[in-house]
Amino acid sequence: MSKLHLYILAGALTLIGLGLFGYKVFVVGFPVSPKAELRSWNVEARLRFTAENKPVTVSMFVPLPEGNFAVTDEQFVSEGYGFVVNLKHGNRQARWSVRAAAGKQQLYYQATIVAARSKASYHLLKGPGAIEYDLKGPRIAAAKALIKEIKEKSADPITMVEALIKKLNRPDPDENTKKLLGQKPSFHAKTKVAVNVLTLAGIPTRMVRGIPLREAKFRITKKTPLLTWFEIYHKEKWISFDPATGASPVPSHWFRWWTGPEKLVELEGGRNLKVIFSVSPKVEEAIAGAIRRGEISTPWLLKFSLLGLPVNTQAVYRIVLLIPVGALLLVVLRNVVGIRTFGTFMPVLIALSFRETGLLKGIFLFALLIAIGLSARFYLERLKLLVVPRLAAVLIVVVGSMAVLSIVTHRMGGQTGLSVALFPMVILTMTIERMSIVWEELGPSEALTSGVGSLMTAAAAYLLMNVKLVEHLVFVFPELLLVVLAATMLLGRYTGYRLTDLYRFRELARR
Repeated sequence: MSKLHLYILAGALTLIGLGLFGYKVFVVGFPVSPKAELRSWNVEARLRFTAENKPVTVSMFVPLPEGNFAVTDEQFVSEGYGFVVNLKHGNRQARWSVRAAAGKQQLYYQATIVAARSKASYHLLKGPGAIEYDLKGPRIAAAKALIKEIKEKSADPITMVEALIKKLNRPDPDENTKKLLGQKPSFHAKTKVAVNVLTLAGIPTRMVRGIPLREAKFRITKKTPLLTWFEIYHKEKWISFDPATGASPVPSHWFRWWTGPEKLVELEGGRNLKVIFSVSPKVEEAIAGAIRRGEISTPWLLKFSLLGLPVNTQAVYRIVLLIPVGALLLVVLRNVVGIRTFGTFMPVLIALSFRETGLLKGIFLFALLIAIGLSARFYLERLKLLVVPRLAAVLIVVVGSMAVLSIVTHRMGGQTGLSVALFPMVILTMTIERMSIVWEELGPSEALTSGVGSLMTAAAAYLLMNVKLVEHLVFVFPELLLVVLAATMLLGRYTGYRLTDLYRFRELARR
Protein backbone atom coordinates (compact mmCIF):
# COMPACT_ATOMS: atom_id res chain seq x y z
CA MET A 1 0.00 0.00 0.00
CA SER A 2 1.44 3.39 -1.04
CA LYS A 3 2.29 6.21 1.29
CA LEU A 4 -0.20 8.41 -0.55
CA HIS A 5 -3.04 6.11 0.51
CA LEU A 6 -1.86 6.34 4.13
CA TYR A 7 -1.61 10.12 3.99
CA ILE A 8 -5.11 10.42 2.54
CA LEU A 9 -6.53 8.11 5.20
CA ALA A 10 -4.73 9.93 8.02
CA GLY A 11 -5.85 13.30 6.62
CA ALA A 12 -9.46 12.13 6.39
CA LEU A 13 -9.44 10.85 9.97
CA THR A 14 -7.92 14.13 11.18
CA LEU A 15 -10.49 16.23 9.31
CA ILE A 16 -13.39 14.16 10.64
CA GLY A 17 -12.09 14.29 14.22
CA LEU A 18 -11.33 18.02 14.17
CA GLY A 19 -14.58 18.73 12.32
CA LEU A 20 -16.71 17.02 14.97
CA PHE A 21 -14.65 18.72 17.67
CA GLY A 22 -15.18 22.13 16.09
CA TYR A 23 -18.91 21.51 15.67
CA LYS A 24 -19.30 20.63 19.35
CA VAL A 25 -17.27 23.64 20.49
CA PHE A 26 -18.40 26.44 18.15
CA VAL A 27 -21.92 25.35 17.17
CA VAL A 28 -23.24 23.27 20.06
CA GLY A 29 -21.27 24.99 22.83
CA PHE A 30 -19.46 22.16 24.62
CA PRO A 31 -16.81 23.49 27.06
CA VAL A 32 -13.20 23.06 25.94
CA SER A 33 -11.67 23.89 29.31
CA PRO A 34 -12.10 21.47 32.22
CA LYS A 35 -12.76 24.51 34.41
CA ALA A 36 -15.87 25.32 32.40
CA GLU A 37 -17.41 21.98 33.23
CA LEU A 38 -17.49 22.68 36.97
CA ARG A 39 -21.01 24.08 36.92
CA SER A 40 -22.61 21.24 38.80
CA TRP A 41 -21.67 19.51 42.04
CA ASN A 42 -22.88 16.64 44.16
CA VAL A 43 -23.06 17.83 47.76
CA GLU A 44 -23.53 15.54 50.72
CA ALA A 45 -23.83 16.20 54.45
CA ARG A 46 -23.35 13.05 56.52
CA LEU A 47 -24.36 13.05 60.18
CA ARG A 48 -22.86 10.48 62.53
CA PHE A 49 -23.76 10.11 66.20
CA THR A 50 -24.41 7.56 68.92
CA ALA A 51 -28.03 7.23 70.08
CA GLU A 52 -28.68 6.66 73.79
CA ASN A 53 -31.67 4.29 73.57
CA LYS A 54 -34.26 7.05 73.90
CA PRO A 55 -36.18 9.45 71.60
CA VAL A 56 -33.85 11.14 69.10
CA THR A 57 -34.37 14.45 67.30
CA VAL A 58 -31.85 15.84 64.83
CA SER A 59 -32.30 19.28 63.28
CA MET A 60 -30.03 20.57 60.50
CA PHE A 61 -30.16 23.62 58.27
CA VAL A 62 -30.28 22.83 54.54
CA PRO A 63 -29.62 25.34 51.75
CA LEU A 64 -32.08 27.58 49.98
CA PRO A 65 -31.69 28.39 46.26
CA GLU A 66 -29.86 31.67 45.73
CA GLY A 67 -28.94 33.93 42.84
CA ASN A 68 -25.83 32.10 41.62
CA PHE A 69 -26.88 28.53 42.38
CA ALA A 70 -29.90 26.27 42.09
CA VAL A 71 -30.49 23.33 44.44
CA THR A 72 -31.91 20.25 42.69
CA ASP A 73 -32.36 16.51 43.27
CA GLU A 74 -32.50 16.74 47.06
CA GLN A 75 -32.54 13.47 49.00
CA PHE A 76 -32.92 12.96 52.73
CA VAL A 77 -31.65 9.47 53.58
CA SER A 78 -32.69 8.14 56.97
CA GLU A 79 -33.64 4.58 57.85
CA GLY A 80 -36.52 4.39 60.34
CA TYR A 81 -36.67 8.15 61.01
CA GLY A 82 -39.57 10.50 60.48
CA PHE A 83 -38.72 13.56 58.45
CA VAL A 84 -40.02 17.09 57.89
CA VAL A 85 -38.63 20.40 56.49
CA ASN A 86 -39.63 23.75 58.05
CA LEU A 87 -38.58 27.40 57.80
CA LYS A 88 -36.69 28.91 60.74
CA HIS A 89 -35.35 32.48 60.83
CA GLY A 90 -35.33 32.65 57.03
CA ASN A 91 -33.54 29.28 56.66
CA ARG A 92 -34.75 25.82 55.74
CA GLN A 93 -34.33 23.31 58.53
CA ALA A 94 -34.65 19.56 58.16
CA ARG A 95 -35.72 17.57 61.21
CA TRP A 96 -35.32 13.82 61.69
CA SER A 97 -37.01 12.10 64.63
CA VAL A 98 -37.53 8.59 65.95
CA ARG A 99 -39.26 7.21 69.04
CA ALA A 100 -36.19 5.28 70.21
CA ALA A 101 -32.75 4.44 68.84
CA ALA A 102 -29.54 2.95 70.17
CA GLY A 103 -25.99 2.62 68.90
CA LYS A 104 -24.29 4.29 65.95
CA GLN A 105 -26.57 6.23 63.61
CA GLN A 106 -26.02 7.81 60.18
CA LEU A 107 -28.23 10.35 58.41
CA TYR A 108 -27.60 11.86 54.99
CA TYR A 109 -28.58 14.98 53.08
CA GLN A 110 -27.71 14.89 49.39
CA ALA A 111 -28.34 17.44 46.65
CA THR A 112 -27.07 18.64 43.28
CA ILE A 113 -25.93 22.28 43.15
CA VAL A 114 -26.09 23.83 39.69
CA ALA A 115 -24.52 27.17 38.78
CA ALA A 116 -27.32 29.31 37.31
CA ARG A 117 -27.47 32.59 35.46
CA SER A 118 -30.51 34.16 37.04
CA LYS A 119 -31.50 37.11 39.13
CA ALA A 120 -31.14 36.89 42.89
CA SER A 121 -33.91 34.99 44.61
CA TYR A 122 -36.45 36.43 47.01
CA HIS A 123 -34.38 35.00 49.83
CA LEU A 124 -31.56 37.37 48.93
CA LEU A 125 -33.51 40.44 47.83
CA LYS A 126 -35.96 40.73 50.69
CA GLY A 127 -35.34 43.19 53.51
CA PRO A 128 -33.39 42.29 56.62
CA GLY A 129 -36.30 42.13 59.04
CA ALA A 130 -35.56 42.26 62.75
CA ILE A 131 -31.87 41.52 63.38
CA GLU A 132 -30.68 41.89 66.97
CA TYR A 133 -27.19 42.21 68.37
CA ASP A 134 -25.84 39.94 71.08
CA LEU A 135 -23.89 42.30 73.35
CA LYS A 136 -24.25 42.87 77.09
CA GLY A 137 -22.76 45.00 79.86
CA PRO A 138 -19.29 46.43 79.30
CA ARG A 139 -19.11 44.98 75.79
CA ILE A 140 -21.85 47.40 74.66
CA ALA A 141 -19.78 50.37 75.84
CA ALA A 142 -16.68 48.95 74.09
CA ALA A 143 -18.67 48.41 70.89
CA LYS A 144 -20.04 51.99 70.96
CA ALA A 145 -16.54 53.40 71.41
CA LEU A 146 -15.32 51.27 68.50
CA ILE A 147 -18.25 52.41 66.34
CA LYS A 148 -17.47 56.05 67.05
CA GLU A 149 -13.84 55.54 66.07
CA ILE A 150 -14.51 53.78 62.76
CA LYS A 151 -17.30 56.19 61.82
CA GLU A 152 -14.84 59.07 61.99
CA LYS A 153 -12.57 57.23 59.53
CA SER A 154 -15.26 56.17 57.03
CA ALA A 155 -17.65 57.80 54.58
CA ASP A 156 -20.38 55.18 54.16
CA PRO A 157 -21.35 51.70 55.43
CA ILE A 158 -18.96 50.01 52.97
CA THR A 159 -15.86 51.89 54.15
CA MET A 160 -17.07 51.49 57.73
CA VAL A 161 -17.10 47.72 57.33
CA GLU A 162 -13.61 47.80 55.82
CA ALA A 163 -12.31 49.86 58.76
CA LEU A 164 -13.93 47.48 61.26
CA ILE A 165 -12.41 44.37 59.65
CA LYS A 166 -9.00 46.03 59.69
CA LYS A 167 -9.39 46.82 63.40
CA LEU A 168 -10.49 43.29 64.31
CA ASN A 169 -7.58 41.69 62.44
CA ARG A 170 -4.82 43.87 63.88
CA PRO A 171 -2.10 41.86 65.67
CA ASP A 172 -2.04 44.44 68.50
CA PRO A 173 -5.73 45.29 69.22
CA ASP A 174 -6.65 48.22 71.47
CA GLU A 175 -8.56 47.86 74.75
CA ASN A 176 -12.03 48.13 73.24
CA THR A 177 -11.28 45.49 70.63
CA LYS A 178 -9.77 43.18 73.28
CA LYS A 179 -12.91 43.57 75.39
CA LEU A 180 -15.05 42.44 72.46
CA LEU A 181 -12.85 39.63 71.16
CA GLY A 182 -11.55 38.10 74.40
CA GLN A 183 -8.11 36.64 75.02
CA LYS A 184 -7.83 34.11 72.16
CA PRO A 185 -10.47 34.96 69.57
CA SER A 186 -11.28 32.46 66.83
CA PHE A 187 -12.13 33.43 63.28
CA HIS A 188 -15.77 32.61 63.98
CA ALA A 189 -15.69 34.85 67.08
CA LYS A 190 -14.28 37.77 65.06
CA THR A 191 -17.07 37.37 62.51
CA LYS A 192 -19.68 37.30 65.24
CA VAL A 193 -18.24 40.46 66.82
CA ALA A 194 -18.30 42.22 63.44
CA VAL A 195 -21.96 41.30 62.98
CA ASN A 196 -22.87 42.54 66.47
CA VAL A 197 -20.96 45.83 66.18
CA LEU A 198 -22.41 46.67 62.77
CA THR A 199 -25.92 45.79 63.91
CA LEU A 200 -25.50 48.04 66.97
CA ALA A 201 -24.38 50.79 64.57
CA GLY A 202 -27.70 50.51 62.73
CA ILE A 203 -26.41 48.55 59.72
CA PRO A 204 -28.45 45.34 59.18
CA THR A 205 -25.87 42.54 59.21
CA ARG A 206 -26.07 38.77 59.18
CA MET A 207 -23.59 35.94 59.51
CA VAL A 208 -23.41 33.42 56.67
CA ARG A 209 -22.05 29.87 56.76
CA GLY A 210 -21.34 27.79 53.69
CA ILE A 211 -19.04 25.47 51.79
CA PRO A 212 -16.58 26.01 48.93
CA LEU A 213 -17.49 24.45 45.59
CA ARG A 214 -13.86 23.91 44.72
CA GLU A 215 -12.41 23.02 41.37
CA ALA A 216 -11.07 19.64 42.37
CA LYS A 217 -10.20 16.29 40.87
CA PHE A 218 -13.17 14.02 40.25
CA ARG A 219 -13.67 11.79 43.24
CA ILE A 220 -16.61 10.08 44.87
CA THR A 221 -16.40 12.37 47.91
CA LYS A 222 -14.17 15.16 49.07
CA LYS A 223 -14.18 16.49 52.66
CA THR A 224 -14.93 20.19 52.58
CA PRO A 225 -14.60 22.66 55.49
CA LEU A 226 -17.27 25.19 56.39
CA LEU A 227 -16.76 28.84 55.48
CA THR A 228 -17.84 31.90 57.48
CA TRP A 229 -18.53 35.38 56.18
CA PHE A 230 -21.08 38.14 56.74
CA GLU A 231 -23.36 40.40 54.72
CA ILE A 232 -24.69 43.92 55.22
CA TYR A 233 -27.91 45.32 53.77
CA HIS A 234 -27.10 48.48 51.84
CA LYS A 235 -29.01 50.20 49.03
CA GLU A 236 -31.68 47.48 48.96
CA LYS A 237 -29.27 44.58 48.48
CA TRP A 238 -27.08 42.30 50.55
CA ILE A 239 -23.33 42.84 50.14
CA SER A 240 -20.94 40.11 51.28
CA PHE A 241 -17.56 40.56 52.97
CA ASP A 242 -14.73 38.17 53.76
CA PRO A 243 -13.90 38.78 57.47
CA ALA A 244 -10.31 37.62 56.97
CA THR A 245 -9.34 39.97 54.14
CA GLY A 246 -12.19 42.48 53.86
CA ALA A 247 -12.70 41.49 50.22
CA SER A 248 -16.15 42.14 48.78
CA PRO A 249 -17.92 40.27 47.39
CA VAL A 250 -16.77 36.85 48.58
CA PRO A 251 -15.50 34.40 45.91
CA SER A 252 -18.16 33.14 43.53
CA HIS A 253 -17.54 29.48 44.46
CA TRP A 254 -18.57 30.07 48.09
CA PHE A 255 -22.00 28.50 48.47
CA ARG A 256 -24.20 29.63 51.36
CA TRP A 257 -25.72 26.91 53.50
CA TRP A 258 -27.53 28.97 56.14
CA THR A 259 -27.52 32.43 57.71
CA GLY A 260 -27.52 33.49 61.34
CA PRO A 261 -25.62 32.61 64.52
CA GLU A 262 -27.45 29.31 65.13
CA LYS A 263 -25.60 26.02 65.04
CA LEU A 264 -25.82 23.94 61.89
CA VAL A 265 -27.05 20.82 63.72
CA GLU A 266 -28.90 20.31 66.98
CA LEU A 267 -29.05 16.82 68.49
CA GLU A 268 -31.29 15.54 71.27
CA GLY A 269 -31.04 11.99 72.57
CA GLY A 270 -27.54 11.27 71.30
CA ARG A 271 -23.84 12.11 71.66
CA ASN A 272 -20.57 12.24 69.69
CA LEU A 273 -22.11 14.12 66.79
CA LYS A 274 -19.97 14.48 63.67
CA VAL A 275 -20.94 16.26 60.46
CA ILE A 276 -18.96 15.63 57.27
CA PHE A 277 -19.54 17.69 54.13
CA SER A 278 -18.48 16.22 50.81
CA VAL A 279 -18.40 17.80 47.37
CA SER A 280 -17.75 16.12 44.01
CA PRO A 281 -18.10 17.94 40.66
CA LYS A 282 -20.42 16.38 38.07
CA VAL A 283 -19.41 16.62 34.44
CA GLU A 284 -22.46 14.82 33.07
CA GLU A 285 -24.75 17.26 34.86
CA ALA A 286 -22.66 20.23 33.77
CA ILE A 287 -23.52 19.91 30.09
CA ALA A 288 -27.12 18.96 30.90
CA GLY A 289 -27.26 22.12 33.00
CA ALA A 290 -25.97 24.09 30.03
CA ILE A 291 -28.88 22.72 28.01
CA ARG A 292 -31.33 23.89 30.66
CA ARG A 293 -29.75 27.35 30.59
CA GLY A 294 -29.98 27.48 26.79
CA GLU A 295 -26.25 27.36 26.07
CA ILE A 296 -26.44 24.03 24.19
CA SER A 297 -29.15 23.81 21.57
CA THR A 298 -28.79 20.19 20.44
CA PRO A 299 -29.90 17.84 23.25
CA TRP A 300 -30.10 14.88 20.86
CA LEU A 301 -26.30 14.95 20.59
CA LEU A 302 -26.04 13.88 24.24
CA LYS A 303 -28.15 10.78 23.58
CA PHE A 304 -25.43 9.48 21.25
CA SER A 305 -22.45 10.44 23.36
CA LEU A 306 -20.67 9.09 26.40
CA LEU A 307 -22.53 11.65 28.51
CA GLY A 308 -25.73 9.67 27.91
CA LEU A 309 -24.31 6.55 29.59
CA PRO A 310 -24.90 5.67 33.26
CA VAL A 311 -22.58 7.47 35.67
CA ASN A 312 -20.70 4.29 36.64
CA THR A 313 -20.04 3.48 32.99
CA GLN A 314 -18.86 7.02 32.35
CA ALA A 315 -16.33 6.63 35.17
CA VAL A 316 -14.92 3.54 33.40
CA TYR A 317 -14.59 5.32 30.06
CA ARG A 318 -12.90 8.29 31.71
CA ILE A 319 -9.98 5.92 32.30
CA VAL A 320 -10.28 3.69 29.22
CA LEU A 321 -10.20 6.64 26.80
CA LEU A 322 -6.84 7.70 28.21
CA ILE A 323 -5.22 4.46 27.01
CA PRO A 324 -4.96 5.56 23.32
CA VAL A 325 -3.27 8.80 24.43
CA GLY A 326 -0.74 6.80 26.43
CA ALA A 327 -0.30 4.43 23.48
CA LEU A 328 0.52 7.36 21.17
CA LEU A 329 3.15 8.57 23.62
CA LEU A 330 4.55 5.03 23.80
CA VAL A 331 4.86 4.94 19.99
CA VAL A 332 6.73 8.27 20.01
CA LEU A 333 9.11 7.17 22.77
CA ARG A 334 9.85 3.81 21.14
CA ASN A 335 9.94 4.67 17.43
CA VAL A 336 11.19 8.25 17.49
CA VAL A 337 13.15 8.56 20.74
CA GLY A 338 14.30 4.93 20.83
CA ILE A 339 13.54 3.96 24.44
CA ARG A 340 13.42 0.19 24.87
CA THR A 341 10.58 -1.30 26.90
CA PHE A 342 9.23 -4.72 27.84
CA GLY A 343 5.96 -5.37 26.07
CA THR A 344 3.97 -3.11 23.82
CA PHE A 345 1.32 -1.78 26.18
CA MET A 346 2.73 -2.73 29.58
CA PRO A 347 3.98 0.82 30.36
CA VAL A 348 0.55 2.30 29.57
CA LEU A 349 -1.28 -0.14 31.83
CA ILE A 350 1.24 0.43 34.60
CA ALA A 351 0.74 4.18 34.15
CA LEU A 352 -3.00 3.70 34.81
CA SER A 353 -2.09 1.92 38.04
CA PHE A 354 0.10 4.87 39.04
CA ARG A 355 -3.05 7.05 39.02
CA GLU A 356 -4.11 5.26 42.21
CA THR A 357 -0.78 4.64 43.91
CA GLY A 358 0.93 7.92 43.02
CA LEU A 359 4.01 8.13 40.80
CA LEU A 360 6.95 7.71 43.21
CA LYS A 361 5.28 5.14 45.45
CA GLY A 362 3.96 3.32 42.40
CA ILE A 363 7.44 3.07 40.86
CA PHE A 364 8.80 1.72 44.15
CA LEU A 365 6.05 -0.90 44.49
CA PHE A 366 6.36 -1.92 40.84
CA ALA A 367 10.15 -2.31 41.08
CA LEU A 368 9.76 -4.31 44.29
CA LEU A 369 7.26 -6.71 42.70
CA ILE A 370 9.47 -7.15 39.63
CA ALA A 371 12.47 -7.89 41.86
CA ILE A 372 10.52 -10.49 43.87
CA GLY A 373 9.08 -12.09 40.75
CA LEU A 374 12.44 -12.13 38.97
CA SER A 375 14.08 -13.85 41.95
CA ALA A 376 11.33 -16.47 41.95
CA ARG A 377 11.70 -16.92 38.18
CA PHE A 378 15.46 -17.59 38.44
CA TYR A 379 14.82 -20.12 41.19
CA LEU A 380 12.11 -21.88 39.15
CA GLU A 381 14.51 -22.10 36.22
CA ARG A 382 16.63 -24.53 38.24
CA LEU A 383 13.64 -26.83 38.65
CA LYS A 384 13.45 -27.32 34.87
CA LEU A 385 9.70 -26.68 34.67
CA LEU A 386 7.74 -26.48 31.44
CA VAL A 387 6.82 -23.02 30.15
CA VAL A 388 3.13 -22.93 31.11
CA PRO A 389 3.56 -24.30 34.67
CA ARG A 390 6.49 -21.94 35.16
CA LEU A 391 4.40 -18.93 34.10
CA ALA A 392 1.57 -20.08 36.39
CA ALA A 393 4.02 -20.41 39.28
CA VAL A 394 5.39 -16.89 38.67
CA LEU A 395 1.82 -15.57 38.54
CA ILE A 396 1.06 -17.17 41.89
CA VAL A 397 4.19 -15.61 43.39
CA VAL A 398 3.22 -12.19 42.02
CA VAL A 399 -0.34 -12.40 43.40
CA GLY A 400 0.94 -13.60 46.77
CA SER A 401 3.51 -10.80 46.91
CA MET A 402 0.83 -8.22 46.13
CA ALA A 403 -1.33 -9.55 48.95
CA VAL A 404 1.58 -9.52 51.43
CA LEU A 405 2.54 -5.96 50.46
CA SER A 406 -1.04 -4.79 50.97
CA ILE A 407 -1.26 -6.41 54.41
CA VAL A 408 2.13 -5.11 55.56
CA THR A 409 1.52 -1.52 54.44
CA HIS A 410 -1.94 -1.55 55.99
CA ARG A 411 -0.54 -2.73 59.33
CA MET A 412 2.09 0.00 59.16
CA GLY A 413 -0.65 2.60 58.80
CA GLY A 414 -0.19 3.26 55.08
CA GLN A 415 -2.85 3.07 52.39
CA THR A 416 -0.77 3.17 49.21
CA GLY A 417 0.01 -0.53 49.39
CA LEU A 418 -3.68 -1.31 49.20
CA SER A 419 -3.68 0.08 45.64
CA VAL A 420 -1.02 -2.39 44.54
CA ALA A 421 -3.84 -4.79 43.69
CA LEU A 422 -4.61 -2.52 40.73
CA PHE A 423 -1.35 -3.50 39.03
CA PRO A 424 -2.11 -5.78 36.04
CA MET A 425 -0.79 -9.03 37.47
CA VAL A 426 -0.74 -10.93 34.16
CA ILE A 427 1.26 -8.11 32.54
CA LEU A 428 3.66 -8.21 35.50
CA THR A 429 4.08 -11.95 35.07
CA MET A 430 4.84 -11.67 31.35
CA THR A 431 7.24 -8.79 32.03
CA ILE A 432 9.12 -10.89 34.56
CA GLU A 433 9.30 -13.78 32.08
CA ARG A 434 10.60 -11.61 29.25
CA MET A 435 13.05 -9.82 31.52
CA SER A 436 14.48 -13.12 32.74
CA ILE A 437 14.92 -14.37 29.16
CA VAL A 438 16.69 -11.15 28.12
CA TRP A 439 18.84 -11.44 31.27
CA GLU A 440 19.95 -14.93 30.30
CA GLU A 441 20.44 -14.29 26.58
CA LEU A 442 21.78 -10.72 26.41
CA GLY A 443 22.98 -10.10 29.96
CA PRO A 444 21.75 -8.13 32.97
CA SER A 445 22.72 -4.78 31.44
CA GLU A 446 20.29 -5.17 28.55
CA ALA A 447 17.53 -6.43 30.86
CA LEU A 448 17.94 -3.56 33.30
CA THR A 449 18.06 -1.01 30.46
CA SER A 450 14.73 -2.23 29.10
CA GLY A 451 13.30 -2.36 32.62
CA VAL A 452 14.31 1.22 33.35
CA GLY A 453 12.98 2.26 29.95
CA SER A 454 9.65 0.65 30.77
CA LEU A 455 9.44 2.57 34.06
CA MET A 456 10.42 5.85 32.36
CA THR A 457 7.78 5.35 29.70
CA ALA A 458 5.16 4.46 32.30
CA ALA A 459 6.04 7.59 34.30
CA ALA A 460 5.79 9.80 31.18
CA ALA A 461 2.45 8.23 30.24
CA TYR A 462 1.20 8.78 33.79
CA LEU A 463 2.17 12.46 33.71
CA LEU A 464 0.38 12.94 30.37
CA MET A 465 -2.76 10.98 31.27
CA ASN A 466 -2.99 12.73 34.64
CA VAL A 467 -3.38 16.15 32.99
CA LYS A 468 -6.94 17.28 33.66
CA LEU A 469 -7.27 18.94 30.25
CA VAL A 470 -6.36 15.68 28.48
CA GLU A 471 -8.90 13.70 30.51
CA HIS A 472 -11.58 16.30 29.79
CA LEU A 473 -10.89 16.45 26.04
CA VAL A 474 -10.92 12.70 25.35
CA PHE A 475 -14.05 12.16 27.44
CA VAL A 476 -16.18 15.08 26.21
CA PHE A 477 -14.72 14.96 22.68
CA PRO A 478 -13.92 11.26 21.99
CA GLU A 479 -13.79 12.06 18.26
CA LEU A 480 -10.30 13.44 18.94
CA LEU A 481 -9.19 9.80 19.16
CA LEU A 482 -9.46 9.79 15.34
CA VAL A 483 -6.66 12.38 15.33
CA VAL A 484 -4.68 10.18 17.74
CA LEU A 485 -5.27 7.22 15.38
CA ALA A 486 -4.07 9.24 12.37
CA ALA A 487 -0.90 10.32 14.20
CA THR A 488 -0.23 6.73 15.26
CA MET A 489 -0.61 5.46 11.68
CA LEU A 490 1.76 8.12 10.35
CA LEU A 491 4.34 7.23 12.97
CA GLY A 492 3.99 3.61 11.85
CA ARG A 493 5.73 4.50 8.58
CA TYR A 494 8.54 6.42 10.26
CA THR A 495 11.90 4.97 9.20
CA GLY A 496 14.30 7.74 10.17
CA TYR A 497 16.91 7.79 12.87
CA ARG A 498 15.88 7.54 16.48
CA LEU A 499 17.23 10.09 18.92
CA THR A 500 19.13 7.41 20.80
CA ASP A 501 20.75 6.33 17.52
CA LEU A 502 22.23 9.79 17.13
CA TYR A 503 23.96 9.27 20.48
CA ARG A 504 25.01 5.67 19.70
CA PHE A 505 26.59 6.60 16.37
CA ARG A 506 28.01 9.94 17.46
CA GLU A 507 31.54 8.78 16.59
CA LEU A 508 30.54 8.24 12.96
CA ALA A 509 29.12 11.74 12.77
CA ARG A 510 32.51 13.20 13.77
CA ARG A 511 34.28 11.58 10.85
